[in-house]
Amino acid sequence: MTTTRWAPGHRIIRRAPERHHELGNHAAWYVVAGVVATGLQAVLFLVFQPILGPQAANLVALAVTTVGNTEFHRRVTFATRKSHAGKRHFQDLVTFAFYAAYGSIVLASLDAVITEPTALEQTGALLAASVVGGIARFAVLRWWVFPRQNA
Repeated sequence: MTTTRWAPGHRIIRRAPERHHELGNHAAWYVVAGVVATGLQAVLFLVFQPILGPQAANLVALAVTTVGNTEFHRRVTFATRKSHAGKRHFQDLVTFAFYAAYGSIVLASLDAVITEPTALEQTGALLAASVVGGIARFAVLRWWVFPRQNA
């Protein structure tokens, strides 16, 4: 909540301290969920990579973890904020499509740099890419999917 006050030596807009606390809680839970989901994604990728190949294994791992991760964020990370079911499902789809395309590009780039990358090298590249994508996803979740409700 912001208040507008003007007096010599005072800020025109003063931010309420609970907003900073809320951001800290959201970020902490987001990191916890991200570590768990990314770890599960890595394990699933390593299990399915020898059977399906790297691209398909990445898609399977993403399909399992994206839905679970987004549901966790709805129920825990951003539980104090409302969101519309249609927007959440659309966000799931956009997140999956983004990470699928992003992961495919990362794997193709790795293939261009390393002739025959190992499954561990592929997993490492996907994990590094996941960190970068996760930062963008946090912003999307916080400010678009679960926006602050002005009451």
